[in-house]
Amino acid sequence: MTWIRVGALLMAAGVVLGAFGAHGLKGMLEPAQMEVFKTAVFYHLVNALGLLVVGTLSLQSPGRSRLFPSGCLLSAGIVLFSGSLYLIAVNGMTSLALLTPVGGICLAAGWIFLIFSL
Repeated sequence: MTWIRVGALLMAAGVVLGAFGAHGLKGMLEPAQMEVFKTAVFYHLVNALGLLVVGTLSLQSPGRSRLFPSGCLLSAGIVLFSGSLYLIAVNGMTSLALLTPVGGICLAAGWIFLIFSL
């Protein structure tokens, strides 16, 4: 149930950030910055859906604890990958660019852990 709550919360945050980017930042960001922001929203939403999958599977699986690493990695990946891209796009904080690939690795690892937990 925890991963469903986390996934739903992150989905809501992704929708809000997507709307903010489309309406609140329209005309404020350069096209390249807007593309970075859109990439952040896309990965945010796709992987938050993954958390809903992890949560649903954990309710149906007798070995629910095996899915815990997948949920943790997907959550961390969203924060690190999308979070760093949001800040890079809006504030130009290029010093955070080192977090982006770490977040990407967390996202990929979360999906791989999901494969092996089934």
